[in-house]
Amino acid sequence: MVQKAKILLVDDRPENLLALEAILSALDQTLVRASSGEEALKALLTDDFAVILLDVQMPGMDGFETAAHIKRRERTRDIPIIFLTAINHGPHHTFRGYAAGAVDYISKPFDPWVLRAKVSVFVELYMKNCQLREQAALLRLQLEGGAKGAVGGKESAGLLAELSARLAAVEEQAEALSKQLDDDSADAAAVATAAHLERKLTGLRRALDALEPGAGPGGSTVPAQN
Repeated sequence: MVQKAKILLVDDRPENLLALEAILSALDQTLVRASSGEEALKALLTDDFAVILLDVQMPGMDGFETAAHIKRRERTRDIPIIFLTAINHGPHHTFRGYAAGAVDYISKPFDPWVLRAKVSVFVELYMKNCQLREQAALLRLQLEGGAKGAVGGKESAGLLAELSARLAAVEEQAEALSKQLDDDSADAAAVATAAHLERKLTGLRRALDALEPGAGPGGSTVPAQN
């Protein structure tokens, strides 16, 4: 049974949280509320999240400050953050959002379908990451356990091939997304999102290559010795 991903919704206004829940409920994932930056940071201490939707304008610790704390923590620095704001202060304000570590910056009122589509991309990536990590860890245990028999070798090779195929499917989707962005002359937010996906996939591919039989440091293949 595949575990659901958690999405953190941060906004000081209950009606906004309710609206976000209504928009994202169709994704069938676990939605976690936080009514302040402090509450969001507390939730991030114990749970792993696929993506954070963070309101900029909040009393006390605002969205920018909250994001800065998130990016300083090793545990949470790689979680994608989508900023939501009801006030458009122009390019400088948007740039500040990206500088704080956001992968996207959306002004209210926003298109519910677009927001749901953006969040679904990060949820899918998070789920793929979890599946690949679990299977890669299992394969590493098998290899480290010295399963060198014919049967064990075939099982390890088969699992490695399955992992590679799954990653290839995600890489194909990311490539198609990049081509679409090029064709549509997408804005900076969409380009930043695609770049984030590419960095994640590159890291996964390197980790998987390192598990190849005969792979040396950094995933390079060690030549056979005569």
